[in-house]
Amino acid sequence: MTAYTSREEATERPSSSRANPANESGVLEDAQSLWHELRELTHDRFLLAALETQRAGHSLVMMIISGVMVALLLTSAWLGIMVVAVLELIEKDVTASSAILLAVVANLLIALILCSVIRLKAYYLKFPATLRSLQSMPKERRKSVKS
Repeated sequence: MTAYTSREEATERPSSSRANPANESGVLEDAQSLWHELRELTHDRFLLAALETQRAGHSLVMMIISGVMVALLLTSAWLGIMVVAVLELIEKDVTASSAILLAVVANLLIALILCSVIRLKAYYLKFPATLRSLQSMPKERRKSVKS
């Protein structure tokens, strides 16, 4: 057994500050491999998002078409109800022009009520609470909150 001095040990042992070229190439390969995996995962996520967007677009088109068809069916049903109401009034000895005018007035009244509902609900489409939370407080209110 030979005894090494601290100087000899330092020269014979690899320094921790010096990197081994074999280890560097392994780390570089690992980093490149991880980079390629990240790119593939990102590509897959974007492809999935694109496919889901396409599916959502098709679903939206089908919903709009179905909604238009439902609106047409409901309109024809409403017209049928109005015709029945007018014919019923005519049978009760109301003139045809008065019965039709009464049906038109009833439709306009219902439309007016629905327009007022739309106007009242349109306020909430502006996100009023969110806008209030984003506005800065007036100086007077800030002073009262601090004290």
